Amino acid sequence: MGRAFEYRKASKLKRWGNMSRIFPKLAKSITMAAKLGSSDPQMNSFLRTAILNAKAQNLPKANIDSAIKRATSKDLTNFVEVNFEGRGPNGVLIFIETATDNNTRTVANLKMIFSRNGGELVPTGSLEFMFDRKAIFEFDNSDKTIDIEELELDLIDLGLEDIIEEEGRVYIYSDYKDFNNLNSKFEELNIDLKKAKLERLSNSPKIFSKNQLDEINILLDKLEEDDDVQEIYTNIS
Repeated sequence: MGRAFEYRKASKLKRWGNMSRIFPKLAKSITMAAKLGSSDPQMNSFLRTAILNAKAQNLPKANIDSAIKRATSKDLTNFVEVNFEGRGPNGVLIFIETATDNNTRTVANLKMIFSRNGGELVPTGSLEFMFDRKAIFEFDNSDKTIDIEELELDLIDLGLEDIIEEEGRVYIYSDYKDFNNLNSKFEELNIDLKKAKLERLSNSPKIFSKNQLDEINILLDKLEEDDDVQEIYTNIS
């Protein structure tokens, strides 16, 4: 599962292509986390993890501070998180998380992107059961300072589902409802997380040919370019 997660991350970074596309999305995730809770990272675990993930992608501190301050802006009064579902070329399933202040605009943009690239939006709830929402944590253990078997015992009662160590990296998976419990435990154990996120993993991944993937990626590229789109998940194996 760890390698699959890394492949998805690498594919997304390849599609984003440069900082001008990734930084605004990271900043918006920080803003939304601060808006939904406290603007103090010590009081808001989701904000702490949004900052953690942004730092992992080298978002400058000034951008992070600005994103937190923006959470109290009057311009964000109507900002909401909205999910969309669709089917793309070759039957690929796509789940999209957005943050928008104009849902009518977002719907229109996504419909246009899908229709122009061999896909379509489907009614909300049509595909959600095809994805399992998971909490995923990642940290470096190349120096072997952390005893993985001991850590597993510490986490198993907190919702741990799977723990995988590959090439010095440790990946931990649990149900999304256990995110806070596990995140707090990592802080207690002073484990320096490289990533802590909620992800949607396909429970029925499908293998596509290279030609099919090339066609699918054209649609994914266009979706990633939309300013309101925050995260995209697919059933690509």
